[in-house]
Amino acid sequence: MAAKKPTASTQQHLDIDDIRDDIVILKNGNAVVILQTTAVNFDLLSEREQDAMIFAYAALLNSLTYPIQVLVRSKRLDISTYLHHLDEAKQKAINQRLFNQIELYTNFIRDLVSKNQVLDKRFYIVIPYATTTLNQALTLPSLVKKREPVEDKWHTLEKAKTNLGPKIEHLTKQISRIGVKARLLPTEELVEFFFDLYNADISREQKAALNTQEYTTPIVEPALQPSSPSEIETNGGSQ
Repeated sequence: MAAKKPTASTQQHLDIDDIRDDIVILKNGNAVVILQTTAVNFDLLSEREQDAMIFAYAALLNSLTYPIQVLVRSKRLDISTYLHHLDEAKQKAINQRLFNQIELYTNFIRDLVSKNQVLDKRFYIVIPYATTTLNQALTLPSLVKKREPVEDKWHTLEKAKTNLGPKIEHLTKQISRIGVKARLLPTEELVEFFFDLYNADISREQKAALNTQEYTTPIVEPALQPSSPSEIETNGGSQ
């Protein structure tokens, strides 16, 4: 009997079916978009500004007719790119004094990061599209609850675009009233986001492949593919 080529993929163990047109399509027929927002240092605001922000945030929550998820991620700051820019600036220094100053600053940054855990905090809002009926409760845990999809992926994508467009526009306007800017994560950044989320230990050394098609190929392939049943018997008899 000929050996079958393995088709197992990491994709089978995730709730994500695909990422297309800035939308995360889930295997159960639901979909989400993710907004990244800026932040405001609430403690530095005056009492009047704090009250205004609280009222604006309350108005935002009262205007919602759909669930959202607020996600705050803290991760160790990767300053490798910044250090690379400093090294380039050092090589372009017009005199030795400037060269020495940049080198001292670079060493200071390296020493600071090595002795202290510098964290980068980012803020996101997840907006869902769910294929639920009117008598079904729509909760965030139900968005990733495993069930058989009732629609094909492309149909889900088109309906999600229609459903999520007004939600994105509404939420972006409401957020701007509290002095916070929001932007929709594009497909490439969504791939990087989930790659970093599921591969936190290696994401600093290994970058994500931005082509989503690369995540549908098998992660394990045999070193040798027998070409015929007789070859399998020969190999089996020689062991």
